[in-house]
Amino acid sequence: MKAEAAVEQALLQLAGLAWPLAVAFAWLLGELVHQALGLPRISVYGLVGFALGHGQLGLLPPTDTGAVMLLANVAFGLSLFEFGYRINLRWLRTNPWLAISGLAEAACTFGAAYWVAGQFGMSALASLLLASLLMSASPAAILRVFNEERSSGAVTERALHLSALSCVLAVFAFKTIVGFWLYQASGSVAEAVSVSLGLLLASLLLGLAFGAAVPFLLRQAGPGSRDATVGLALGVILIVAIAHFFRLSPVLAALTFGFVARHRRITLDQTQRNFGALGELLAIVLFVFVGATIDWHRVAAGLGLGLLLILARLLCKVLVIGAFARASGVSWRKGLLSGLAMTPISVFVILLLEQARYMGIDLIDQLAPLAAVTLLLEVAGPVLTQRALMLAGESAQDKED
Repeated sequence: MKAEAAVEQALLQLAGLAWPLAVAFAWLLGELVHQALGLPRISVYGLVGFALGHGQLGLLPPTDTGAVMLLANVAFGLSLFEFGYRINLRWLRTNPWLAISGLAEAACTFGAAYWVAGQFGMSALASLLLASLLMSASPAAILRVFNEERSSGAVTERALHLSALSCVLAVFAFKTIVGFWLYQASGSVAEAVSVSLGLLLASLLLGLAFGAAVPFLLRQAGPGSRDATVGLALGVILIVAIAHFFRLSPVLAALTFGFVARHRRITLDQTQRNFGALGELLAIVLFVFVGATIDWHRVAAGLGLGLLLILARLLCKVLVIGAFARASGVSWRKGLLSGLAMTPISVFVILLLEQARYMGIDLIDQLAPLAAVTLLLEVAGPVLTQRALMLAGESAQDKED
C-alpha cells in the first residue's frame, strides 16, 4: 500500500510539470517550424496542445482546472486590450461603408451557418448558438499574426476593425441566445434575457471604469513607458480576474478597456506590442490551452458539418467584404483579402464556451461540430491570415524584399 501511495504521489507531482513542459516544447517546436517553413508559430502551438491533450495522448491534465483557465483568460485579455487599443472609432465614422460591410458580413455568416446547421438536423436553439459563435473572428490569433509579420496597410487595418466589430456582435448574440437557453430552465424569458444583457452592460461599464482609472493613475505615477506597460498589463489582469469572478464577459471588458485607454492618449510604442516577454509567454499558454480543449472524438463526429460551416463562413466573409470594397475605398482585391485575413476563430470560440461552462452551462456536447471547426481553423486560420497579408504586400518581409 505504501508503495502504491508513493507511486501515486510521484505521478501527481509529474502531472504538475505537464503544462510547463508542454509550453516549453510548443515554443521550441514553433520556433523550429517557423524558421524552416515560415508558418505562423501559433498554428504549431495549437497542434502541440491538441496532440498532448486529455482526449488524445492524455499527457496534459484536463483543461477545466481554474488556474490554467485563468492564465488563458489573462493571455486572451492582453490580446483583446491591444486589439481594442488599435481600434480607431473616427475611421469608422468617416468611412461608414466599412461598418456597414462588417454588419452585412456578420448577418450573412449568421444566416448561412444557421441554415447549414438546420439542414443537418440540429435544433433551432443549438443552430442559433452555433451561428452566433461563427460570426466572430479570433482577435488573439489575428493580432499575433499581424505582429509576427509586422504588417501595416489597408488589409491589416480593415481586418482589425472588422474583426473587433464581429466579436462584439458575436458576444451580444451569444449571450442573448444563452438567455433563451436559460429560459428553458427558469421559465421566464424576460428574466433570463435581462440577466444576460445586464451582465454585458456590467462588462462594458467595467471596461470603461478601468479605461478611465488606469490612465489617470499612470499619469499620477509620472512619465515612463515601462511603467505604462506594466500598469496596463496589471490592469488587464485585474479586469479579467474581476470579470471571471463575477461571471461577466472578459471579452467586452478588455476590448473596452483598450479602446478607452487609446482615446485617453496612453501611448504604446512598437516595442511594447504583445506586452513584451510576458505577453509572448502567455500567448503560448493560450494557444496550447485552446488546442488541448479539443477532443478527437468530437472532431470526428462533427467533421462533415464542420467542413461545410467553415466553407459557408469563409465565403460570407470574403465575398461580402469584397462586395463592399469599392464603396469603402479600396480595390476588390484588397476587400477579398481583408475577408480572408479574418479566418481564425478558435481562441474566441473556445474561451467563450469555457466561460459559459464556468457559469454552469455546458454547450460543448450540443455544439460538437465546433470541435472540427476550431481544430481546422486553429491550424489553417493563421496560415490564411498570413497569406492574405503577403498577397496584399503588407508583410514587413515583403516590403523589405
